[in-house]
Amino acid sequence: MNLEKLKKQIEFIKEIDKLKYILRKTKLINSDRNENDAEHSWHLSVMAIVLAEHANAPIDMLRVVKMLLIHDIVEIDAGDTFIYDAQKSHDNTEEEREAAKRIFGILPGDQAEELLTLWEEFEEQQTSDAKFARAMDRLEPLLQNTSNNGGTWNEFGVNYDKVYAKKYAIAHGSATIWEYAEQLLNESVEKGILKR
Repeated sequence: MNLEKLKKQIEFIKEIDKLKYILRKTKLINSDRNENDAEHSWHLSVMAIVLAEHANAPIDMLRVVKMLLIHDIVEIDAGDTFIYDAQKSHDNTEEEREAAKRIFGILPGDQAEELLTLWEEFEEQQTSDAKFARAMDRLEPLLQNTSNNGGTWNEFGVNYDKVYAKKYAIAHGSATIWEYAEQLLNESVEKGILKR
């Protein structure tokens, strides 16, 4: 048994427990409670398993689930940036990259390298796996906001064009899910819970 390796792995496991304390702006479906990052990552992973058949291209489910479980770990250091934040870019930042290096670097070298590589792949959005994972990441808040009468869209004054622009990433991972998502957006406008 490699006790030193195990100690590093346990240290990482303890460190990522902090993800449970990072609150997102979106609220749980049909709820007024904010979702935390750990709940978000779990939910996306289950969504990917259930919706995998709708991916635009063949995907490696284990890689997709790994991406979804780790993609927000950087927020332990960098915090959660609201996708519609006008002051700070939601795109990959140097702050997030440093967080990824620090947190994944707690692990033994081979595991640290694997998770950092998966995180970077998710951020770069070049592979089928990353595109489908991103589709899940963009779909979940849409489901939350439509179930909460506009939720963060209304709370932060986000209009249809901004939502559409961010949610269009779904189409790169699944045309079928994008068709459904676009329908939800249009219905939200008709209901008056998303402003044009």
